Amino acid sequence: RSCLEMLLLLLFLLLLLPPLAVLWQRQPQDVRLSWLVGLQHRVAAATLRWAAAWQRRRLEQSTLHAGQSQQQALRWCLQGARGPHTYDLFGATDISTFRNHLPLTKASQAQEEENEGQLLPSTSPQYYGEASLQATLLGLAALNKAYPDVLAPGGTACVTPMSPWPHPLPWPWPALGQVSAPGAKHPRALLLKALRSPGLRALEAGTAAELLDVFSGLEADGEELAEAIAAGNPGPPLPRRAAELREALEQGPRGLALRLWPKLQVVVTLDAGGQAEAVAALGALWCQGLAFFSPAYAASGGVVGLNLWPEQPGGLYLLPPGAPLIELLPVKEGAQEEAASPVLLAEAQKGEEYELVLTDNTSLTRCCLGDVVQVVGAYNQCPVVRFVRRLGQALSVRGEDIREDMFSEALGRAVRQWPGAKLLDHSCVESSILDSSEGSAPHYEVFVALRGLRNLSEENRDKLDHCLQEVSPRYKSLRFWGSVGPARVHLVAQGAFRELRAALAACRSSPFPPEMPRVLRHRHLAQCLQRRVVS
Repeated sequence: RSCLEMLLLLLFLLLLLPPLAVLWQRQPQDVRLSWLVGLQHRVAAATLRWAAAWQRRRLEQSTLHAGQSQQQALRWCLQGARGPHTYDLFGATDISTFRNHLPLTKASQAQEEENEGQLLPSTSPQYYGEASLQATLLGLAALNKAYPDVLAPGGTACVTPMSPWPHPLPWPWPALGQVSAPGAKHPRALLLKALRSPGLRALEAGTAAELLDVFSGLEADGEELAEAIAAGNPGPPLPRRAAELREALEQGPRGLALRLWPKLQVVVTLDAGGQAEAVAALGALWCQGLAFFSPAYAASGGVVGLNLWPEQPGGLYLLPPGAPLIELLPVKEGAQEEAASPVLLAEAQKGEEYELVLTDNTSLTRCCLGDVVQVVGAYNQCPVVRFVRRLGQALSVRGEDIREDMFSEALGRAVRQWPGAKLLDHSCVESSILDSSEGSAPHYEVFVALRGLRNLSEENRDKLDHCLQEVSPRYKSLRFWGSVGPARVHLVAQGAFRELRAALAACRSSPFPPEMPRVLRHRHLAQCLQRRVVS
């Protein structure tokens, strides 16, 4: 059956529900409503199982013949193409001709911001494609299998306007346990609805960074939220629940989620790059003791990875062979990088690192996304990968090229040496962006948000520079000769990174889903953090 036929069948089943409810008119109203809700949930759950099994069979077939599936994906791209190379590729269906006529586009973050344009394929708040539908259906089925009763009515709440599920489903979310009513998109309203429901089993947020903002705001506005719940805004007054909220907040951030929702099992967020730090902070504090699950890996342009293994920590993603067309560019060091040629999914080698290449079917852009993954296994003929880093997030004031993962490792080492400190967020700026060298050698300006430490001593600041020298011999050499100055570390106030994310979202070239940048290239964005420095 086609996807459209499946959705029409689903809608037909749901239209049968109101007439069936008429049969219970002689029963008390609460009995009738309970029966109707139960029937809705059973129909939705059965439809989900059927749709997920259908998608799983399609995935099995496509991954067993990855080369043929990617050839079909190429034809799909060419059918809807409207780019400058369309005429050259007219009638072409083989990969070699496609590559010869369509050069790779390198789109660094710096280029995107400078041009204030979208070099990467355009996206929307939901990916209405086959990969996004697969990710949602298979992710929901895998989540329900790993954590039974998570999708029971009233068991799930989304506390951010954006959902972690890439594709909206046509059946009513309340039947699958979604607490948030359609249209209730204000963050405070979403949080209040979740706080009024002590029986939650799953907590959803668009990204981990957004969920970090939610918990930080919950602590700051806890008394106001408790008063709203006690006063019945919205819904009936719940003074006992308000008292539980106050008591949970008084005990501090560690384990707060489980104190508020004792039945909570899993946190669902969308992996969109730059989220590992937020996941670590949530797991160490507010969401301690809970599992984290991302149904997909999303990059600007669409869903590029499916997560079929909720029980695996850290996020493992299958790269599907359908549309959009995905290629893998080997990541080589030094001069070899320019000579590397992209490979198809079936040609990926275990243990190797690759940059993702995505082809857009509308403008026919064959674009290097800058996201680097490592192949850790295989699913039939397709690679299973883990996200490693983003190429556009490297620091380099003298050609030292400190990668995103290297800097995160060094910062993590340094923070572990700061007594009582927990790292919540960070971003870096090369000194030339802020004109902060003041006659000294170029250096890094590092902005950090911490928990458990209110002031940074000079000794603490120096530890980051020492750790950077440990992970990068090139940086150590430049520091020895004085070509690069010591990194300057600044502690920012609570809410500084929330303001930065708001400023990023307002940018015309802001990608979707929202990534958390670790290196800022625009002065006005860096000044958002600079204005909030407290130490």
